[in-house]
Amino acid sequence: MFQGFDALPEALRPLAHEPRERRPDPQPQTPNDTLVDCAVYAEGHRLPGKFSYAAAREKVRQIETLGHDAFVWVGLREPDQTEMQEVADLFGMHPLAVEDAVCAHQRPKLERYDETLFLVLKTVNYVPHESVAQARQIVETGEVMVFVGKDFVVTVRHGEHGGLSEVRKRMESDPEQLRLGPYAVMHAIAHEVVNHYLVVSHLIESDIDSIEEVAFAPGRKIDVEPIYLLKREVVELRRCVNPLSGAFHRIQIENKDLISKEVRRYLRDLADHHSEAADHIASYDDMLNSLIQAALARVGMQQNNDMRKMAAWAGILAVPTMVAAIYGMNFHFMPELNWTWGYPGVMAAMTLTCLVLYFQFRRNNWL
Repeated sequence: MFQGFDALPEALRPLAHEPRERRPDPQPQTPNDTLVDCAVYAEGHRLPGKFSYAAAREKVRQIETLGHDAFVWVGLREPDQTEMQEVADLFGMHPLAVEDAVCAHQRPKLERYDETLFLVLKTVNYVPHESVAQARQIVETGEVMVFVGKDFVVTVRHGEHGGLSEVRKRMESDPEQLRLGPYAVMHAIAHEVVNHYLVVSHLIESDIDSIEEVAFAPGRKIDVEPIYLLKREVVELRRCVNPLSGAFHRIQIENKDLISKEVRRYLRDLADHHSEAADHIASYDDMLNSLIQAALARVGMQQNNDMRKMAAWAGILAVPTMVAAIYGMNFHFMPELNWTWGYPGVMAAMTLTCLVLYFQFRRNNWL
């Protein structure tokens, strides 16, 4: 038997003991690789056994007829249209929301369809790397979509990360939170996602600090590519985080008839955490803009120094080139052609002129 069974009201214990074979399921079974978990929760505790969608729905209705609160929590991973439609028909989800859940690649948002809320969250994960210069990707993203009704929660996950098993375990170990109902589960999922925003943003800050040390270190050449990589990843992170500001505001203001006062308190705290993450990411974006400007200015200075060196050497080499061009015209009556010291004199004059120009350029810091 499961932990917390003794805490169930006496009226619910026969339902918790009910054998699985007494609940025939006319619905087709969902493949294991899509269905992560399907559980029934009553009075803050999980009922034992495995449930199909229809059996879980029927169990909740039985418990509600006894005057107790219960709900279903279904977890899915990348379902196809057929699998998602099965769940949608059972829980009364809107076709537009179902289409979004199957197609994925949605912008973070909150939508309300009658008595059902549909929340889209972008998950982020930090990709470990030895240095930014060697990295190809720093932040990878996924999606978690949450359908919340009066007595059900359906989560749909897309991507290789962003699993919600730890959230479920924490909720199951805290019956007081589970008693708050499906919207408390929605808060716990969103809280997990937003907390990961903060974790990833702090890790990116370390990368920015390492790039900043190189950008402003004297005597070192700077590579702009890692800065542009970080800029791209921070922009991607902003696209995941910023749209949720409006969604969290609407949850608290426009859905008071659905969400209890206690859960709205937790949502206000969640909005504060989200604002903190959004502020961090915005500051990183500004910092990277400054780094890009500084890097471009430093690259421009390096190019100017290179051009001055090239111009200085071109000026030095112009002297022997000019003299050699004059004496290469092969006229019979050119001066110094018959002088004994003509050739050594011209070579000495060219060398002396080149040396004078070289030291002059060195004095002016062109070489």
